[in-house]
Parts: sequence; structure tokens; C-alpha cells
Amino acid sequence: MRLPRFLHNWLLRHVQVSLSSLGRLYRAPLASFMTAAVIGIALALPSGLYLLTGNLQRLSTQWDGSANLSLFLHQSVTQQQIDSLQKKLARWPEVDSLQYISPQQALAEFRELSGFGEALDALDENPLPAVIAIKPVRRHADAESAAALLEKLRALPEVELAQLDLLWVKRFSAIVDIVRRSIWVMAALLGLAVLLIIGNTIRLEIQSRREEIEITKLIGATNGFIRRPFLYSGLWYGVAGAILCGILVELAFLQLSGPVRQLAGLYQSGFSLQTLSFGDSLGLLLTGALLGLLGAWLAVGRHLATIEPS
Repeated sequence: MRLPRFLHNWLLRHVQVSLSSLGRLYRAPLASFMTAAVIGIALALPSGLYLLTGNLQRLSTQWDGSANLSLFLHQSVTQQQIDSLQKKLARWPEVDSLQYISPQQALAEFRELSGFGEALDALDENPLPAVIAIKPVRRHADAESAAALLEKLRALPEVELAQLDLLWVKRFSAIVDIVRRSIWVMAALLGLAVLLIIGNTIRLEIQSRREEIEITKLIGATNGFIRRPFLYSGLWYGVAGAILCGILVELAFLQLSGPVRQLAGLYQSGFSLQTLSFGDSLGLLLTGALLGLLGAWLAVGRHLATIEPS
């Protein structure tokens, strides 16, 4: 299927102008690289922090202590009922693993950790109940899902008390939320800085080509025709800055991955840092391209109208 001639010519013209703009940047490699590097550094900070918060959230759900629940059973519950309850809970889709702690084990642990061994010897009977410690699966390890699972466990007839310490989980979620909001504020400010950088670069390019623009207007060129190469220059600056941003973020996480893996190994965890995914990389390229286009559009719209042939 052949395209209509006007559409074919329109696309061909845009391809020519985009390649011409890219060639102009290529002929000034140092200045182009410095501009792209500044854009890349400005984009790298919020991008790196965004990835870091994502890894922190993933770490919080993988850590064994993320949302463990403790079921304190009635004193009257028999060992047969306890065994039956463990088998029942092991089949629940929300439960990843569980551990039974007998009253004797609980007393021995309390005796060792509390330092009240002599006082415990004076007791006629063991006051501690049997406990089942439950670790939920990853998708039920967040505060809201763990709280829902806690209510479900409290309804079991064998359970006298079900506890879940969500305080640190809620604090951690609140901290991550504050960091995420701070990242968006920082991203907005640095995005504005990128617009100013590209706008100033395009402004300088317009001033350096002032005579060329005046002559082009004298022979009948429209503002849209003159604006097009500058817009593509802004686009290429944004794309180049996004590519450099991705490289900087990958290098930074590469330097951190080794120490993080060693630290996770000390806690018997296989956690490792995740870097930019394909979707993240594509979003970064689109963000850089849009910022470049917008910055160039604002600069061209403001300064091109002031240039008229005399």
C-alpha cells in the first residue's frame, strides 16, 4: 500500500530535517556532549532514587520479618488439635510457612533471654501457651493484606490471641511514601532545569543563525518551516540526555550491586538490586524526548518571532 504523495513528502521532509539536525549536533561534538551530559545528570538523580525506592519496597516484602504473625493458642487445646490446625493453615494460600513453638520451648527461650530463671522455677506450672508463628506469602506481606489475614486467623476457635506488629511496617511504608513524593518534587524541579538548559541552548543556536533565519524569511519561509530543525535539535538533546542518564544509573547500580549482594548474603537472603527494565528505559527515553521538544518549542516560540528581516 503506497502512501499518498503529500503524506510521503511530509514524512520525507521530516526525516531529512531530523537527520540534518542530528548532523549539526554531530559536527559540534564537544558542545553537544556537554549539553546532553548536563541533561543526563539532571535526569539521573530522580531516576536512580525512583529505582532505589522500588528496590526498598521489594526488599521489605522479601525480608523474613516483614509481616510475621503469632497465634497464641488456648491452654485447653490438645496436641492433636494443634497438629490438625498446622495442617489446615499450611494449606491456606496466604501462608508461606509456619513454625510451632511448644509451651516448653517458649519457657526455655524466655528463661534464657529474660534472666528470671530463679523466679520461673518458683512457678507451679508453665503459664506460657503454645504459639504458631506464621510467615505470609509475599503478596500478603504488606500492611493491609497482613491485617486482613490477621482478622481471618483471629476467627479460628483454637486461637486465643493473634498478634501482628505492623508498626514498623507502617513506618517503613510512610517513609517510602515520603521519599517517593520527594522524588516527584525533585523530578519536577530537575525537569524544569532540563527545559531551561535546552531552551537556552536552542536560544543560542537561534542567535548564531540569525542572519540565516532572516534570509530564509525574505524568500518566503514560514515560521513553521524555520522552527522544525530547532525542534528536532531539542528532541535529539533530550534523547541523548536520556541515554546518558540510563548509562549513569546502570553504572551506579553496578557499583552498588556487589556490596548489596554481600550484605544480603550475611542475612541468608538472595536479594539483588534491580536496574532499569525495558519499560523504565522506554519511559526514560520518552520523557527525555518530550522535555527536549517542549524546551525547544518554548525557546523557538519566544525568540523566533523577534527575528524579522529588515
